[in-house]
Amino acid sequence: MRNGHRPGHRLGRRFGWLWAAYGTSALGTWLAFGAFPLIAVQVLHAGPAEVAALSAVGAAVGAAVAVPLGPWVEFRRKRPVLIGTDLVRCAALLTIPAAYALGVLSFVQLLLVSVVVAAADITFRAASGAYLKTLVPAGHLLVANARFESTAWTSAIIGPPLGGALIGLLGPVATVVADAVSYLLSALGIRATDGGERRPERRQAARMRIGDLLDGWRYILADATLRPLFFNAAVFNGLVMAADALLAVLMLGRLGFAPWQYGLAFAAPSIGGLLGSRLARPLVTRFGQHRVLVASGALRALWLVGLAFVGPGTGGMLLVMGLELGLVFCCGVFNPVCATYRLERTAPGRIARMLSAWTVTTKASIALLTAVWGVLGGLLGPRTAIGLAGVLLLATPLLLPRRAATTPEHAAELPAELPAEHPADSTADSTADSTAEPPPEPEPHAEPEREREPEPGPAPSRA
Repeated sequence: MRNGHRPGHRLGRRFGWLWAAYGTSALGTWLAFGAFPLIAVQVLHAGPAEVAALSAVGAAVGAAVAVPLGPWVEFRRKRPVLIGTDLVRCAALLTIPAAYALGVLSFVQLLLVSVVVAAADITFRAASGAYLKTLVPAGHLLVANARFESTAWTSAIIGPPLGGALIGLLGPVATVVADAVSYLLSALGIRATDGGERRPERRQAARMRIGDLLDGWRYILADATLRPLFFNAAVFNGLVMAADALLAVLMLGRLGFAPWQYGLAFAAPSIGGLLGSRLARPLVTRFGQHRVLVASGALRALWLVGLAFVGPGTGGMLLVMGLELGLVFCCGVFNPVCATYRLERTAPGRIARMLSAWTVTTKASIALLTAVWGVLGGLLGPRTAIGLAGVLLLATPLLLPRRAATTPEHAAELPAELPAEHPADSTADSTADSTAEPPPEPEPHAEPEREREPEPGPAPSRA
């Protein structure tokens, strides 16, 4: 199959295990979608301020905790880090049903667990991108990222309804248990990849330097194509997630939608993300990576402003679903192309630090803009604040890369202390050694090319 969607096709057994591990944790994440706010409200009787703090503070503190972990990950084998972060998340989540069963669950515990999980998420994402590049031939990174994206949107379609049914049958912490088990199964799947990596070694000091903490940001900001994409991701994700929080207030409050209607309005459009991720590779083959990146990145900015005009009843619900479908479809195309672009533009010895800096900034931006838009929603009303976010979002295409660089600009800047990782073993299915940074190959009818990303990670999101 030319599009490379048949399981295991050309990507090898080890990628198959990594893909299975990602799919398992993605399904667990979507099964537990909204579990913490639900537990805070139904079990702990928390108010709006506490629920907002649970989302914003947990993500912000988790991002701060993860800052030194990016450089730490860079100098270690990635497979043990991935397994370790999965096990940490599993153990942290299991403390919630244990405390609930004993009658000692508290809001502080929820907040602490959210911080631990957020920090582990960022660390996992930093390691997973680097590990993926050692498993998959360079020319197949887009195929791999498209598979992750398709899996994420499939999980987004089936996970929330199943999670709701599970909560109805077994209680409010049931999906947290399912999410914890999914991380355990993910760790087992990653262990089965049997990566056999060499440990990256420093030639100078083994101790982390203070400058290493900022190295990921320095690398991104020094690259003429990564830099605008980095700011685009931070602003886009922050505005979309801030508007989503206000949309929930508008739909569930003033417009009187039932919770199941609100959930359906966001679950059904995920079909667009699945379709977009399936089309990403054919579109890149036809039009070129850079053109698809810029076009899909610009188109995804057009939809949010329409949510300011949502009304009650069936018409309002259909409007939300239509706008969300367009937004999610464009994100489904953009995310795997961006993920591949970012990985190709980054030297092997810098991937973990780059991805860590990228994810920390994105999470901090979401936390900050969610808090700011919460204040604006209180002052101006949720509808006006959503409209303002949509208008600002229309300017984000200006932050997309205008040209595709022909070669990675920093490939020659790798310090001697950061040798690239090489798998110590290989399989018959592995067709190329991807540890050396290859020059990007031009797509037909396109300018020469350059992440998402979405890199493999446990928290798939339309943003």
